[in-house]
Amino acid sequence: MAGWNHTGVKEFLLVVLTENPNLQIPLFLLFTLIYFITLMGNGGMIMLIWLNAQLHTPMYFFLSNLSFCDICYATVFAPKMLINFLAKHKSSTFSGCVLQSFFFAVYVTTEVIFLSMMAYDLYVAIASTLLCTVIMTQKVCIQMVLASYLGGLINSLTHTIGLLKLDFCGPNTVNHYFCDIPPLLRLSCSDAHNNELLLLLFSGIIAMFTLIIIMVSYVFIIIAIQRICSAEGRLKAFSTCASHLTSVTLLYGSVTFSYIQPSSQYSLEQEKVSAVFYTLVIPMLNPLIYSLRNKDVK
Repeated sequence: MAGWNHTGVKEFLLVVLTENPNLQIPLFLLFTLIYFITLMGNGGMIMLIWLNAQLHTPMYFFLSNLSFCDICYATVFAPKMLINFLAKHKSSTFSGCVLQSFFFAVYVTTEVIFLSMMAYDLYVAIASTLLCTVIMTQKVCIQMVLASYLGGLINSLTHTIGLLKLDFCGPNTVNHYFCDIPPLLRLSCSDAHNNELLLLLFSGIIAMFTLIIIMVSYVFIIIAIQRICSAEGRLKAFSTCASHLTSVTLLYGSVTFSYIQPSSQYSLEQEKVSAVFYTLVIPMLNPLIYSLRNKDVK
C-alpha cells in the first residue's frame, strides 16, 4: 500500500457555528427543526409522487429523486452537527471525516447534475409536448438518474482517493463545522497542490457542463413559450419553470458565494453561514418551492 496515507492524526477537531455557549441550545433546537422538516417534507414528496398515478411522469420522477438526494444530503451533515452542539469535545474520527467529505461530494455533485437533467426534461415537456413520452421514456429517465449518481460517485472517489494519499501529522483543527475537502487539504503535511488543481478542474467542468445544459434548455424553453398562443398556457409554462429556476439560483448562488471569491475577501464566518444555507436550508426549502408552484402536488 505504498503511497497511501501514513497519518499520525486519529481525529479532527471541528469549529462550531458559534463559540457563544448561550446560543448552543437554541441553535441545536433550530437545526433539529430544520432537519425534521427536511425529512418530513422530502419524504412526504416521495410518498405523494409514488402513491399518485397521475404524478408518474418524467418531471415528478426526477423530483422524487431530487427529494431522496436532499434527504441523503442533509443527513450527511445534520446528525453530526447536532451532536457537536451538545458535546464538549467537538471532533470527528479520521475515517468519519473522510466519509463525510466523500458523501458530501457525491450528493452535491449528483444534485447539480439532477438540476441540469430536470432543465432538459422541462425543455422536452414544453417544446415537444406531443413527443415527450416518446423521448423521455422510463428507461431513459432511469438512465439519466443513474448517470447523475455515477457522475457524483466518480467525482467524489477521485478526490477521496487523492485525499487518502496525503499525510496528516498535525495540526488537526478543521476550520469548518463539517469535513469539507478544501479545509482538509490545508491541514495536510504533504504537498496538496495537485489535489487542489484536480478539485478546481473537476468543479469547473461539472459547473460549466451543467450550467450550459440549463442555459441552452431555457433558451429553447423561452422560444417555445413565445409560440404558445394562449396567455394561460404561457403562464402555466412559466410557473412550471419558476420552481426549477428558484432551486438552481439558490444552490448555484450559495455555492458560488462560498467557493468563488477572492481570498482577500474570504471570511470563515460568512463561509459557515453560506454552507448552512446550501447544506441544510436548501434541502428543507425544495419541497416547499415545488409544491407551491405545482398545482398537481398541491
